[in-house]
Amino acid sequence: MAQTAGVKPMSIAGRVASERERCLGMTDVERAWRKQWLKDQVLAPNEPVHVEAYWKERTNIIRRIYRAPLDNLFKGLTPVLGASRAADYRYITGKLGLIFFGIFAGHYYFKYNANDWTRKGGWRVHKSKPMVLPGQPGFPKKSDRTKGSDYANTGFKHAPDV
Repeated sequence: MAQTAGVKPMSIAGRVASERERCLGMTDVERAWRKQWLKDQVLAPNEPVHVEAYWKERTNIIRRIYRAPLDNLFKGLTPVLGASRAADYRYITGKLGLIFFGIFAGHYYFKYNANDWTRKGGWRVHKSKPMVLPGQPGFPKKSDRTKGSDYANTGFKHAPDV
């Protein structure tokens, strides 16, 4: 949700927000207003207040479910680490967990869903010919494919006889 909920933001400080404007001269009404405005900017010692019911209403049930394990873990670590450090560690742990899960899922997919002759789908992975420069052994590097049927081969030639 946007910070202003779709309403254009406006400054409540008025013309006295700028020091230059205040130096030009302020009326007694503006001074009293500015004094009250400055007092209103001071937060109470218990702020910001975390209201559990308000947070529950604003967050999706699915989000609350997938956040629950790390929230419970770091709720216990907060007295040891401190609120700020525990929040930072919780954030970093969640992001690293998602990165590791993504790497694992990608590895699993490419390992067990190869594009071969037994199935229609899967990503086709091409291996390029290694680079051999002049002066290196094996220059010029010839192709390993000797016949036309070697191209676009999806493993059928190497399949075990059934």
